[in-house]
Amino acid sequence: MKKHVTIKLFATLKKYSPSGADNYPITPETTLRDLINILGIPENEARIIFIDGVKVALDSDLQGGETVSIFPPIGGG
Repeated sequence: MKKHVTIKLFATLKKYSPSGADNYPITPETTLRDLINILGIPENEARIIFIDGVKVALDSDLQGGETVSIFPPIGGG
């Protein structure tokens, strides 16, 4: 059974946004690391990741129905 997540990519990561990001299909046992690799995002560019507004690690599991927000490293001065 396919499940879905909402993917939100920010700043320089927007170029990796898939079509259907509002209802992106995942398979059971998909982790954030799996999702990032599927999208083609280099892991060192996915620095800050939230699931439903809570900061999480790359090895976090996705259940379906979540909103995944991914931010690149943030620079500034």
